Amino acid sequence: MKSITDKFGSLLSKSKEYGNVNHEPDSSKEVQLNTKEKTMPFSDQIGNYQRNIGIPPKSYENSKVYIVGSGIAGMSAAYYFIRDGKIPGKNIIFLDQLHVDGGSLDGAGNAEDGYIIRGGREMDMTYENLWDMFQDIPAEELPEPYSVLDEYRLVNDNDPNYSKARLIHNQGEIQDFSKFGLERKDQLAIVKLLLKKKEDLDDLTIEDYFSQEFLDSNFWFFWRTMFAFENWHSLLECKLYMHRFLHAIDGMKDFSCLVFPKYNQYDTFITPLRKHLESKGVQIQLNTLVKDLDIHSNIHGKVVEGIVTEQDGKEVRIPIRKDDYVIVTTGSMTEDTFYGTNKTAPIIKMDNGSSGQSAGWKLWKNLAAKSEIFGRPEKFCGDIEKSSWESATLTCKPSAFTEKLKEYTINDPYSGKTATGGIITITDSDWLMSFTCNRQPHFPNQPDDVLVLWVYSLYMDKEGNYIKKPMPQCTGDEILTELCYHLGILDQIDDVIENTIVHTAFMPYITSMFMPRAKGDRPNVVPEGCKNLGLVGQFVETNNDIVFTMESSVRTARIAVYELLNLNKQVPDIIPLQYDIRQLLKATKSLNDYRPIPGESILRKILKDSYFEHILPESETLEEEHESFFQEQFHKIQEWIKNK
Repeated sequence: MKSITDKFGSLLSKSKEYGNVNHEPDSSKEVQLNTKEKTMPFSDQIGNYQRNIGIPPKSYENSKVYIVGSGIAGMSAAYYFIRDGKIPGKNIIFLDQLHVDGGSLDGAGNAEDGYIIRGGREMDMTYENLWDMFQDIPAEELPEPYSVLDEYRLVNDNDPNYSKARLIHNQGEIQDFSKFGLERKDQLAIVKLLLKKKEDLDDLTIEDYFSQEFLDSNFWFFWRTMFAFENWHSLLECKLYMHRFLHAIDGMKDFSCLVFPKYNQYDTFITPLRKHLESKGVQIQLNTLVKDLDIHSNIHGKVVEGIVTEQDGKEVRIPIRKDDYVIVTTGSMTEDTFYGTNKTAPIIKMDNGSSGQSAGWKLWKNLAAKSEIFGRPEKFCGDIEKSSWESATLTCKPSAFTEKLKEYTINDPYSGKTATGGIITITDSDWLMSFTCNRQPHFPNQPDDVLVLWVYSLYMDKEGNYIKKPMPQCTGDEILTELCYHLGILDQIDDVIENTIVHTAFMPYITSMFMPRAKGDRPNVVPEGCKNLGLVGQFVETNNDIVFTMESSVRTARIAVYELLNLNKQVPDIIPLQYDIRQLLKATKSLNDYRPIPGESILRKILKDSYFEHILPESETLEEEHESFFQEQFHKIQEWIKNK
């Protein structure tokens, strides 16, 4: 705004950079070289220098912003429109078809009727956009001036997370989970995948690339159950995950790489964020279905001129004026959820022929029909057999089950501290069932004698080991029975059922964002030529970030705001730990189960008593270097040099 920058007018008028910022720099393509033309930080140069306030090029005092979908992506967009765009909160209106805000970040219920959470959040310390926002959101249980981030750190800094029972089998026996168990060729396959260009992996699946030995390894058990990957999912997304969490690979066996919220995802994140936005005047209009957008196209670009909604059974068109903006969450991973109880199974009334017809997908389909720049939603919502799984929320009073649970927790589950430390996967479960008990209480209003657990399974089409039906055909009591069978307490099932309320949720699209994809299947955050429209959420393109995380939702929202308002501010790329030699060495040793890597003895001798001695992780043994793929190749190179 000129009144703000008038003292800098002569400088800005001669600047080639002002007004021409690359709002989404790409670290996978940038050569990091300091030159006189380089005025902005490097693409993944994370730090407080990025905390500058982006001064808008003009006033948006009279601009209105309509945000379709009140999930974390939409709420993040509102936050950044206010903080960095200086748009008054009262000018921001949410439109959501649901009767409650939060989108997929849900959490509701009570001890009498049972709680329900369709999913949970495994969090990482490197979610720079998420923490950028929540360091400014007032805390729920700490006084001013403390933030949600301060609460989060207070909990996790003083209650370490790890698991002592990551894998179990043989009806409740804790299985050794200390090794990844990767063969040499599978270690090589991971290295080769990391080296491959992203554009070479269009439409490939994980099972197209990896061997059966890899898919049967402990590593893949850890990886797929932690992130919910299926063998037929996108190889490209798997690669992006490996880059994104390279620094965490050594902590995936026992979940020591993770941090968890004190409460469920809704009460931890959505409640304080909504309160903050409402305090700024933001309006949340629920029970409003957005059916389509009126978009005018000409040689100058594409402009949204109206929003077609359905309110109280009537079609209502909301006009969009010049200098107004529209943000749309495309697709929905929790759309068309089917619910069940102790006595009922989810009643599933759809198949691939009818999938993608509900409101959360039809808006994106209507946009895609207007132009190819809006992507191909059918790639993600057209095969629910490959994008679905089921979860169950258990509201537990003391029983044989809660007593058995104590064998798997690092602290008493009633203590308020870390319990299982993450999911426990039953490796010989034909459903590939996992369950977890997070810190309790999981809900602020939860009684002291109640535990809330979460269960999910990846194999939807298989019969259980004891209950000979696919999980979606089972009642909550039958799911409890299958779980108790695997825990070795089937003889006490009556006691468990009497003291456990079960709410099940079958989600047809829960891993739809993982479906194999190619360039152009997902639209850009601000599609080419769009002047006042931004797309956010899990089904839009980013340079290097992954999907199925809160961080990616916040990232897309931030990009949308910065790009649409042309702020002199960038959204940094993912944190650059994948390029850190310490992380590379650590990951290499971890994948090789901490056996020495090629040349390690020599390197240790060189670095001993030097400043860089600490960059090599400890080995199980230094006297004897066990053979690994990497050593084998190193010796081959040595022989080749000798023979030249």
